[in-house]
Amino acid sequence: TRRLELTAEGEQLLEQGRQLLADWLALESSVTRQGQPTGVVRINASSSTGNRLLVPLVGPLMRTWPGLQLDLSFTDHVVDLIAARADIALRWGELPSSDMVARKLGHTRQVIVASPDYLQRFGKPAHPDELSGHVRIGWNYPRAIPHWPFVVAGKAVTVSMGEVLRVNDGEAMANLAKAGAGLARLSLYHAWEDLHAGRLQVLLEEFNPGDLQPIHAVYVGKPGQLPVRTRAVLDFLASHVDLSHAEQMPAGLLVSRT
Repeated sequence: TRRLELTAEGEQLLEQGRQLLADWLALESSVTRQGQPTGVVRINASSSTGNRLLVPLVGPLMRTWPGLQLDLSFTDHVVDLIAARADIALRWGELPSSDMVARKLGHTRQVIVASPDYLQRFGKPAHPDELSGHVRIGWNYPRAIPHWPFVVAGKAVTVSMGEVLRVNDGEAMANLAKAGAGLARLSLYHAWEDLHAGRLQVLLEEFNPGDLQPIHAVYVGKPGQLPVRTRAVLDFLASHVDLSHAEQMPAGLLVSRT
């Protein structure tokens, strides 16, 4: 039943405060740009993305910018960047609408896989209609799509995931598939090494719609007003994250290994 509103003087003070903050950020950016980026940059990522994608780049990044200090947090929960005091978060998939800014780092194809052991025990599905007889490992996070897409006879169709087995981490999904727990729809990024080693096998590729899963570096603030240390890390990631091997399926991996 009560409302609080700024007075005319309060509105003026708020607007002046915003302008002062913008001027300060611009000044900080201008001064720091003349030297090397220094200070702490906090980066958040999922456990698998942090260990597989980010960790190999930490050494080269810190050799490039020795004045930086990195604070890395790996968690399988989507965090609030402001609450977590994170400067950058690495996130897979399409992003919901928000006040955050995203810089695309790359993308990867999606494939359905299973272990040779699972296929030997339960058979190899030859058509999406046959998936109802198989365990399908899915995602349990809020933005997950509860079905698998296919193209059959030129038409887009979907197959519901079901509720048998769900996870929130790509590494765990790959491990479950390798252990013979069921079929998984993984990014080539997560499945690449296991496919080459024969621990996983591609299924139903002739029905694959060819959709790509992007990865973004997400941050809060305007690109032109970021601290130089944050912009330096963003630029480094944009130029060093290489997912070219995960965009196309080599024909050799389509051959059955069973």
